[in-house]
Amino acid sequence: MKVTFISDYIFHIIMLKEEWLWGSKSLRHDVIYEYEIVDDPFIEGGYAKAIRYSWLFGREVEPRRGKVRDIYYLGDHLLLFHTDRISAFDVVMKDLIPYKGIFLTLLSAYWFSKTRKICPNHFVEQLNERTLKVVRAERINIEWIIRGYLYGSAWRAYRKGIREISGVKLPNGLQLAEELPEPILTPTTKSEKGHDREISKDEAIAMGLVTREEWNEIEETCFKLYEFYQKEARKVGLIIADVKLEFGRYNGTIIQIDEPPTHDSARIWLEKYYEPGRTQERYCLDKEFLREYLRRIGYNGEGEPPRLPKNVIKQVALRVKGAYEVLVGLKSADEIDVVGLDEVLKGDQSER
Repeated sequence: MKVTFISDYIFHIIMLKEEWLWGSKSLRHDVIYEYEIVDDPFIEGGYAKAIRYSWLFGREVEPRRGKVRDIYYLGDHLLLFHTDRISAFDVVMKDLIPYKGIFLTLLSAYWFSKTRKICPNHFVEQLNERTLKVVRAERINIEWIIRGYLYGSAWRAYRKGIREISGVKLPNGLQLAEELPEPILTPTTKSEKGHDREISKDEAIAMGLVTREEWNEIEETCFKLYEFYQKEARKVGLIIADVKLEFGRYNGTIIQIDEPPTHDSARIWLEKYYEPGRTQERYCLDKEFLREYLRRIGYNGEGEPPRLPKNVIKQVALRVKGAYEVLVGLKSADEIDVVGLDEVLKGDQSER
């Protein structure tokens, strides 16, 4: 066995395949983790532990398991443990993305530490490479999506002729991925199961989700946070096209909860390759690459999710890692080497 350090924050366990003696079943149980041994996406011929579930306090204390995180309730605080699960179209995939939870943890801690002066948040401390300690707030059941570019569901609506999105009128003649005249806020309901739906200010107030004063405060905060995120991203050659934020109530104050811009919660594009009028998945550092792959093979969230080929898992892992490394300044955007979906699909076909 050989241990190779590739940075100061992560290591890989490498074993030669001919020396692999753990049998055909890859699922293994640690005291606090349930993991699978999978191909390492960053080291050729290496293996990695990909964590599916955690049991931080033993088998008798099961956390609430979200799509990606395991949540432990500790009185006035929560522990957020980031696994290597990944979801698309509100469905958790069968395959894991090695190291994904580590990079989401690190990037979340980085952003929360930098934005406290803009908006208080739930972050208390980072306990280890996968776990954040946060205060336990009363979650407001709305997802606040701030869009600076015309993409995703907003573009699909615009393409159908809709010119008013979440109460904001858009001009004619905009292209796919074009920067909007001003960022817009497109809130949706927050659902534990099923798909979220767009919700207006009046609906949210009528449903008792927020007061009018809370809505106005959160709306203003969303734009301030997005302005900061975008400014920081531009400094390192990235574009944050949109981001999903969440908020809660804590000690009479509105605070930011959940996660800041990461691979999972934002669209992040390499600026030097950005070109309006075309899709951006070739040079994205976000989950849209995975969603587009699934669309290409005919999956949109209905039924059993497909298994992911190794080359798709590798490209997703590279994007998760790249988003963290560039945003925090460990690498330049020019050093990120990702492959487009067409190339991945060609490679997948040639291996068959």
